[in-house]
Amino acid sequence: MAELSKVTYRYPTAVVPALHHVNWTVPEGSFVVLAGGSGSGKSTLLRCLNGLVPHFSGGEFGGMVTVAGHDTRRYGTRRLSREVGFVFQDPESQLLTSRVDDEIAFSLEQHGIAHHTLRARVEEMLELLGIVELRERDPATLSGGERQRVAVAAALALHPRLLVLDEPTSQLDPWGAEDVLAALTRLNDDLGLTIVLAEHRLERVLSHADRLRYLGRDGSLTVDGPVGEVIADVDRPALPPVTRIGQALGWQPLPLSIKEGRALARRLDLPAAPPATEVRTPGAAAFALEGVSLAHDDVPVLKEIDLSIRSGELVALMGRNGSGKTTLLRALMGFHRPRRGRVELFGRDVTTEDPAIIGRDVGYLPQLPGSLLFANRVADELTFTLTHRRNDGHGSGRRVWRPFGLKDAQASGPRRASDHMLFNSEWTVAESVLNRFGLAEMAERHPRDLSGGERERVALAAVLAGGPRVLLLDEPTRGMDAWRKAELGTLLRELAGEGVAIVLATHDVELVASYATRVVLLGGGGIIADDSPRDVLAGSLTFSPQVNRLFGSAWLTVEDVLAALPRRHLAPPDS
Repeated sequence: MAELSKVTYRYPTAVVPALHHVNWTVPEGSFVVLAGGSGSGKSTLLRCLNGLVPHFSGGEFGGMVTVAGHDTRRYGTRRLSREVGFVFQDPESQLLTSRVDDEIAFSLEQHGIAHHTLRARVEEMLELLGIVELRERDPATLSGGERQRVAVAAALALHPRLLVLDEPTSQLDPWGAEDVLAALTRLNDDLGLTIVLAEHRLERVLSHADRLRYLGRDGSLTVDGPVGEVIADVDRPALPPVTRIGQALGWQPLPLSIKEGRALARRLDLPAAPPATEVRTPGAAAFALEGVSLAHDDVPVLKEIDLSIRSGELVALMGRNGSGKTTLLRALMGFHRPRRGRVELFGRDVTTEDPAIIGRDVGYLPQLPGSLLFANRVADELTFTLTHRRNDGHGSGRRVWRPFGLKDAQASGPRRASDHMLFNSEWTVAESVLNRFGLAEMAERHPRDLSGGERERVALAAVLAGGPRVLLLDEPTRGMDAWRKAELGTLLRELAGEGVAIVLATHDVELVASYATRVVLLGGGGIIADDSPRDVLAGSLTFSPQVNRLFGSAWLTVEDVLAALPRRHLAPPDS
């Protein structure tokens, strides 16, 4: 279906090529998962398949890409769109109309599809992706996960031979992700649709795929072949939890799904439950909500919410797509006014406060972190935050974020002429934050030239550089590989230990199981659970992590299971 031969590509402002001498064959009718570290070139590779690289991205391109027999250098992107459906990492960037059904119909209209066929295709896609009830909604009013479904429906409407998806489940709740993947699997099995899907959370997708192409963190090819044959060569942190356990215990073949792992798990001598963990007493209330009701265009979203977020807590806000997670975060930040009720921040009423005033104490990372990035180089994103904090008249006496062991205000390293307005202490903090987030080598790059996961880290670094007392994060792990996600979890745990109140809206149950101190579950317009991760996640049909589905009880993480097993299990079992 597609073949890349000796493909090398360098973006216009980049020094190092994003792709170097890539050879790759995508067999017709296959379901291929493309995985690897953030910045390893996955999105660039996908864009070669529909001609966006090099037709729209510029830069230097070498080699050849053929799709359905067409050389993409000589076959325009409009013509290729009949053969290749594409879903971007940020689906918002490809939604153009003010109604969901019009969005699905748009590409059909552009290609002159007959009206009766067009209407039938729209109905077909609405049903397939489970979005019939969203037909008349404006995509701008949908949740991130709902927009992802709409983008997939629009990409499928032309009945392409090849469907390319860049992290299509990153904003979907577990049920929604499984529904979309099941629909794709049916199309692959029944109609022979060729699918190439980039994803970091392999636990979601491996059981649906027949081939895996895995790129190392430096972009080099590590493995490429049938999933079962190459999975053992994937870096351990990137493996699904059930596969990591199987690898640690020497199981062969390595399990790729809960079903495959369950039979092997029965032979383990695991205690009935993990040991109780020490619970740290949180501090005073940072945010307090009393009877808060929120709505979108007069449609109720959340009703009579009573909630307290305390300093030192790491609270995971969970729930199905459209349950109100983002709306609640925006209300805390002052971007969404309650219809009724009261919001307090450190004891003062901020229900009608200007978001700029709230922002002196609260850092906010939205679902689209790119909306925060405006500078021409990464370093300037951080230095702007620092100078703004100083110049707004509220910098003195603020908490200074120093998880780097900074003892003084001595500047380190060379400074640019454009940095002359920075105090030495501010430059030191900026450099330290860049180093902590693995961004030092990207300091001079333009944010638009970074991968989605790298942009997420830049935006988060810029938010944290100001030393907020409260941190609100909306899907912060979208686009992050396993290593960066673990680093983020460790950082958030450190910040909570320093007294920062943290609220993250997320569908990443593995992150929540490992790092959260509390889970608030939204549903039906209210809070349906508010307790420890073990009490909320364990046994849940929707939100339980893989380890809990495998072992039950209160087991949540790979680390807990391996630490509790007798040493004899850590050798390969006798099979």
